[in-house]
Amino acid sequence: MKFGKELAAQMVPEWQAAYMDYSSLKNFLKEIHALKQKSRQADAPTSLQQALTLYRGFSGLIQRQNQRATSFVDHDIENQAILVDSMQGNGSGKYVTTFLMAAEEGAEYEHEFFRMLDSELSKVDKFYRSKVKEVVAEAEILTKQMDAFIAFRIKAEKVEKKFDVSKMIPTNAVQGGRAGSNKHNDAKQSNDSLQEIDHEDNPKNPAASIRLASQEVLNRVRLNRDIQVPFPAAKVNCVSMNKQTQMNFTKDNLTKIQKQLKQAFIEYYYKLRLLKNYSFLNVLAFSKIMKKYDKITSRRAAKHYMRTVDDSYIGSADEVTKLMERVEATFIKHFSNSNRSKGMNNLRPKSKKERHIISFCTGFFVGCTAALTLALILIIHARDILNKEGRAQYMESMFPLYSLFGFVVLHMLVYTGNLYLWRRCRINYTFIFGFKQGTGLGFREVLLFSFGLATLALTSVISNLDMEMDPKTGDYKALTELLPLALVMLVMILLLCPFNILYRSSRFFLLTTLFHCICAPLYKVRFQDFFLADQLTSEVQAFRSLEYYICHYGWGDYKLRQNTCKSNDVFNTFYFIIAVIPYWSRLLQCVRRFYDEKDPMQGYNGLKYFLTIVAVCTRTAYGLDRGDSWKTLAWTFSAMAAIFGTYWDLVIDWGLLQRKSRNRWLRDKLLVPYKSVYFAAMVLNVLLRFAWLQTVLNFHLSLHRETLTAIVASLEIIRRGIWNFFRLENEHLNNVGKFRAFKSVPLPFNYDEDEDRSD
Repeated sequence: MKFGKELAAQMVPEWQAAYMDYSSLKNFLKEIHALKQKSRQADAPTSLQQALTLYRGFSGLIQRQNQRATSFVDHDIENQAILVDSMQGNGSGKYVTTFLMAAEEGAEYEHEFFRMLDSELSKVDKFYRSKVKEVVAEAEILTKQMDAFIAFRIKAEKVEKKFDVSKMIPTNAVQGGRAGSNKHNDAKQSNDSLQEIDHEDNPKNPAASIRLASQEVLNRVRLNRDIQVPFPAAKVNCVSMNKQTQMNFTKDNLTKIQKQLKQAFIEYYYKLRLLKNYSFLNVLAFSKIMKKYDKITSRRAAKHYMRTVDDSYIGSADEVTKLMERVEATFIKHFSNSNRSKGMNNLRPKSKKERHIISFCTGFFVGCTAALTLALILIIHARDILNKEGRAQYMESMFPLYSLFGFVVLHMLVYTGNLYLWRRCRINYTFIFGFKQGTGLGFREVLLFSFGLATLALTSVISNLDMEMDPKTGDYKALTELLPLALVMLVMILLLCPFNILYRSSRFFLLTTLFHCICAPLYKVRFQDFFLADQLTSEVQAFRSLEYYICHYGWGDYKLRQNTCKSNDVFNTFYFIIAVIPYWSRLLQCVRRFYDEKDPMQGYNGLKYFLTIVAVCTRTAYGLDRGDSWKTLAWTFSAMAAIFGTYWDLVIDWGLLQRKSRNRWLRDKLLVPYKSVYFAAMVLNVLLRFAWLQTVLNFHLSLHRETLTAIVASLEIIRRGIWNFFRLENEHLNNVGKFRAFKSVPLPFNYDEDEDRSD
């Protein structure tokens, strides 16, 4: 693999603009190479000049070391092409390279190349310096958190009652320990994070490895209960509680604190690894580009310039390496029970392995789905089922049961396409969604589950395709009629299975996010929470199908294959409620975000979902009543909700329709190289947004009502899939603009001075 592709594959997507622009410099070198080629062709040596070299004096096969070294140095100084000047001392943070071969032909191109190279070096050096400053500041915070954690552990485990420390430490060591445990030492330890994060590990002082940590820090901290807390009562109670009540020294609190700090150290170590890799890749990029320059121009400028790169901050600073060593030592001791292998396995990022069994099983289920679909078509044609008397009864009672699986499979296939395109466009969806390293499902795994479910659903449909009841009993076969219910129960069991099979971490992540959506606004809203809630708003018809399952099997209609649910007032009432729940959850999430962020845009977003709730209710009422008044209300509110929703999708969620953008009516940065894709997506979004027209205009189509409803619901799922890609693209570009590549991890302790500073 060429280095350019390797650099693009390994760089942090959110930091792409901060890396050395290797491709631009490489293209500029190609222009210099083309210019050199023309010059060499014009000044090519004649055959006579080439022949004269045969009569030049012979220098010998063996030369003395000192003579060769001297001649090399003299030749190197004589032919030195550049002079690099570092302006770090005056605070400007820039590098200026003077090209010494200005008299040669094409020197202006090489001078421009070094100007670009200096600009890139200054850029990466400045960025690296700022990021190192951030991690050093975070190291100080983690140091203070560890101080409080160790003191809390002593209190919770009551260590002082288990042994007498004075008997284990010599007298002089005890005195030294007492002298070192005053307030000044605490302040010094908090500020000296670069040298020691865990100041228990001091090999020069054997007493320090036994002396209990100072517990005075507990007087200045309290447990941070603002993490995942219902609002607003919990916050008020948290403020009114005194510190002693907040610092409840129980084993349960100790376990929670240790878990939060462990996750914080893992995320912090991940930052350090990315920074170290950033430094390595950029230094290597400068080395590669200078080697290409020397090869093209036949100069020896690489070693002079690389000496400057090595002396720069990005090439010489070792703070990140020291911090990584200290984090490893601290994590292994305090969070891995001194088991280095276990600790490093937790700290190092887990790479996801591609398994051939996934591809094989996916291909198998794709073949089964295709074969079962063809068999279903042939059976319908051979039995002439479309003209049977039981066709209408089947569509009324059985089609809503199986349409549930159609909606779910279609949504999973659309999500599979999203994952594939996000990966191709280098959108860091794992970071945006907050997936744990190495546990997020890729498009192959989702595709496997999609076609696996499709295979089971089609098998159930073919097994339950009879149109006539038993003439003796007057009932349909109970076994085949229960197949849809059995399949739903199987899916629920697999989803809730507590055993470590079938991607348990991903299943639990989905269930946790779903729980946060249901409990809105009690939990702080994260990206994955409102993203999933938006997906649920496009699955309203699937939720209504679940309601129909309860009615159909709960009231015994499955025995006679009847649909008496819509004549029941309880069912019709919940028919409204089920459709409103996803939008209501999304509305409450907007309220919570407005409360937390004080952002008026969240209030407008909540208004959008309120209009959608009214539109859904009026359309549902019109579908049940068919009155003119309901039709007028359905038209009015549906039009308002569709126009508002379309504008919000295009302008706010996608960041498009910007008149002053470099790409007119789009945005400045686009990840898809073809602008027509964005315009086509905008047009499709408008058309699919207004698919509700069929429920109000009553188009006379030669389709059953259930079929038409399923088609409209499927179009909404497809619209959501298109929305997903551009929504995540816009979120990714926002992260890129802010160089935001790390997620914030809540810390367990809150210092009093931190509160004062935030206030």
